[in-house]
Amino acid sequence: MCNEYCAIFYAGGHGAVWDFPDNNAITEIAKGIYGNNGIVSAVCHGPSGIFNIKLSNGKYLVDGKKVNSFTDEEEKLVKLDHVVPFLVEDKLKKHGALFEKSEPWQVHVVNDQRLITGQNPQSAKAVGEAIERTLHEMHH
Repeated sequence: MCNEYCAIFYAGGHGAVWDFPDNNAITEIAKGIYGNNGIVSAVCHGPSGIFNIKLSNGKYLVDGKKVNSFTDEEEKLVKLDHVVPFLVEDKLKKHGALFEKSEPWQVHVVNDQRLITGQNPQSAKAVGEAIERTLHEMHH
């Protein structure tokens, strides 16, 4: 099933929007894990690490999948929408994601074809639980 790793988790925090999108080393690791039927997961700003992942078929990993992240609305509420280099929700949608969200600061987790994403810091625990459930299902 999975080789060395069965899951990758991209943590949130605003730094992710600068550190993750163009980090080809991490992107290749995530692509390999997903290609070996593993899980790619992220919470809050962490999905800034997944919108650029392209699968072997040339399509973006997020294309046609239900995904969420820190929302454009939440970014405006924390008044950092003009500080960050891009809005995560916006980037995911541009690469074909079917973006889902709840009201600001509510727990929201989406699990679509081994891609597990959470909206905000409040969703982190639920993302971890979804990863655990999915790993359990994969190995039983």
